[in-house]
Amino acid sequence: QVQLVESGGGLVQAGGSLRLSCAASGRTFRRYLVGWFRQAPGKEREFVAAISWSGGSTYYADSVKGRFTISRDNAKNTVYLQMNSLKPEDTAVYYCAAREAPYSNLSWEYNYWGQGTQVTVSS
Repeated sequence: QVQLVESGGGLVQAGGSLRLSCAASGRTFRRYLVGWFRQAPGKEREFVAAISWSGGSTYYADSVKGRFTISRDNAKNTVYLQMNSLKPEDTAVYYCAAREAPYSNLSWEYNYWGQGTQVTVSS
């Protein structure tokens, strides 16, 4: 069982940066692939980024590639999402999720979810 708690969201101007954190409980966290998803009002939840259990492999949606960086610190049971050059279209609730399986960008294939953190980018 894994419990996830996101933090770090907020209001930022276009071009600015934020760093989201996903803190996990559970001794086996290091075995889990962790992903970030986001959901804007009236839109479906979409994949943003994911990182393998070791941190050796990372995956990004085309819309954030080159601007966002996902990383993890297994000693701290935490995954980060560094978001740079933010755009108004990045505005959404951001969720972290975990699965004890290989990479997937499909939200329904993730077993554990956090409560989400709001990111708002003003123009």
